[in-house]
This record gives sequence, C-alpha cells and structure tokens, in this order.
Amino acid sequence: MSWFRRTEKGINTPTELKKETPDGLWYQCPECKNIMHTREHKNNAFTCIHCNYHEKIGSEAYFQLLFDEGNYVELDKDMISADPLNFVDTKAYPDRIKTTVAKTGLKDACRTAFGDLNGKKITISSMDFGFIGGSMGSVVGEKIARGIDHSIKTRTPFLMISKSGGARMMEAGYSLMQMAKTSAKLALLEEAKIPYISLLTDPTTGGVTASFAMLGDFNIAEPGSLIGFAGPRVIKETIGKDLPKGFQTAEFVLEHGFLDFIVDRKDLKDKLSSLLEILVRNSK
Repeated sequence: MSWFRRTEKGINTPTELKKETPDGLWYQCPECKNIMHTREHKNNAFTCIHCNYHEKIGSEAYFQLLFDEGNYVELDKDMISADPLNFVDTKAYPDRIKTTVAKTGLKDACRTAFGDLNGKKITISSMDFGFIGGSMGSVVGEKIARGIDHSIKTRTPFLMISKSGGARMMEAGYSLMQMAKTSAKLALLEEAKIPYISLLTDPTTGGVTASFAMLGDFNIAEPGSLIGFAGPRVIKETIGKDLPKGFQTAEFVLEHGFLDFIVDRKDLKDKLSSLLEILVRNSK
C-alpha cells in the first residue's frame, strides 16, 4: 500500500481560470544568472542582491535615486536636435531622432535637473544610453553647458553622470565642438569655485571620456563600468595583442590613477552628500 494515492488522475483547470505570470515581474541578473523580483531589484538601486552587478539605468532612475523624495525641476526639457548636415545613413537623421523619441520617451541623450540632495541644492546632468547609444550631439553639449550656467547662477554644485558611446557621428564637427564647449564651461565653473563631481557609469567612452567626464574635482565611477576612449575590441585589433584582464574596467582605471574612487550605487547619495559638504566648505 502506498503512502500517497492520487484521488484523481489529473488536475483539470478550465482555461478561463488559468493565470499567467505578468511580464516584467522577475529580473534575471546577466552576470550571475540568479533571478529576483523586479521590486526587490529596484529597491536595491537596480543592483543584483546576489553578486552586486550594476544594471544600466537611465536619467530618471538616477534622479529618483538622488533627489530628495524624487522631486526635481527639469531644465531645458524640450530641446531637440536639428539636422544641419542633412545626414543620411540607413535612414535620415530626423527620422532616426523621431523613432528614438517615440521609443524612449526622451528628447535626446541627456537631461538636466535641479533639486535637493540630502537637503543640499544641486544641479545634475545625466546621460541616457538608450538614446542613440548616449551619443553626444549638439543638444547634449548645450544641455550640459546650460546646466553648468545654472550651477554658476544659483551657486550650486554640479554633478555629471556620464554614460555614452562617444560623439554622435550624424552631427560630425558639430558633435566634436561640444567637447571644447563643455570643457570651457567647466573652466568657468572652476573660476567660480563651484564643486564639480563627475560620475562615470557603464559605458563611458569616446569624446565624452576625452572631455567633461574626466575633468571633475572628483572623478568617480560605479563598479565594473567600462571606461576608455576607444573600445577594447578596437584597441585589440589595432595593436594585434591580447589586452590585460579587466582592461578598461573602473577597477583597472582606478588602479592606474585615473579615478579617485569607486562607489556602489546603493551608497551613492550619501557619498555624494559627504563629498559635497567637504568641497563646499573648502570652496568658501
């Protein structure tokens, strides 16, 4: 005699009573492959509770994370790219912009906002990789420049959160001009003795790395971020040699003196608050 005996041979659930798991309920970490609830992942600042992998996030997530109660005022939010070169690749540049705007809900690859961080006024510009690879065009450069102007006008610290593939090829020289423009604006910020912190996230490459991303009073990064000028694949093909393990990761860059420190996203707000308190005190 068996200990357990099924009274019915099958469990028959009517189709109308069957329930499916809603899309987006679970998150699988691409690094360790563990699965967690999306709410748990979000509450952990979009980092894996198992291996601490930092998921790529956009400007809105950073604003919600850093501004008190998630409250902020966005600056120059309606600015959108023109097409001075009549550029066409697989599609016309204006069409690519329209498609990306519709897909992402963003106007371009950078947003600037003003608000409080632990009770301290701050201006933050944050890039969005989801908008044409976070590429830097004339709108991105102008938004950053105006953000710096706002910091000078209000005498508030400036935080730049970089996440970019570099200059936007569709704008050619207009894009490259932004490197000089943003760097010149940062020189004015320095003259005004206003603190500037640069946060490099995954990835920060190309003309962004070669300009404003590496000009902070403090250059900091999230763990595991890819940071460099050309990507590792391009470098390997150019020199014809294998690259060192971990080449161009934030940890590698820190070890070679190009970063001040690496900060876990969960600690970012408090670290920034402490750092700004020191910088503001010393700038007076």
